Amino acid sequence: MPTYSRYRPDKIEKNRSPKKTTKHFENPFENYIFADVKKEGSRRHRFLFYSWLHHMIEKRLITDLAEEYLKDSPDYLVDVIVGADNTITVEIDNDKGVDIEECVSLSRHLESKLDRDKEDFELTVTSAGLTSPFKTQRQYKKFEGKEVEVLGKNGQKATGFLKSSDAEGFTLTVTKKIKPEGAKRKTEITEDLRFAFEEVKHTKYLIRFK
Repeated sequence: MPTYSRYRPDKIEKNRSPKKTTKHFENPFENYIFADVKKEGSRRHRFLFYSWLHHMIEKRLITDLAEEYLKDSPDYLVDVIVGADNTITVEIDNDKGVDIEECVSLSRHLESKLDRDKEDFELTVTSAGLTSPFKTQRQYKKFEGKEVEVLGKNGQKATGFLKSSDAEGFTLTVTKKIKPEGAKRKTEITEDLRFAFEEVKHTKYLIRFK
């Protein structure tokens, strides 16, 4: 799986302690950490509140930047994950496979649109794993005709060939053995099963080792 990572520099000054203040209970969600004292008659309740030291980069911003960059490319966006510490993972795919240079190019583009002085971050651009669960309809299209494994939200598994897919779901062709009435041996039959996306927990490409 081709990946490209850029690690954030440590810009937090050493030995710098968070700002603290004590005040009457008004709006506790302010910058840094502070203790707030609230008076209720003779009782005094102490509260400790936390607010992020760093501004969170919005997932929507990264998604829009990536989709705009990829709109005329054979690559397409699969997922964007932004962690609490601005650890950003961008996952892309391509019907014929993603080249590492395409990950590098997208990574450089995203970095050029973000300001590290305002928002410190760690960015990784990676291709979708071959056996990772499908996350977009286009991935279902990519694997039509291939053998996949489906896990339903009811816990039942099904293995078969992905026959077709559309905006609502997909059709899986499965093979099973049955014993006709009066027969001595089981025979194989195939049937098509229809799945709605909302019924499925995950679908994965199935690799067979012969």
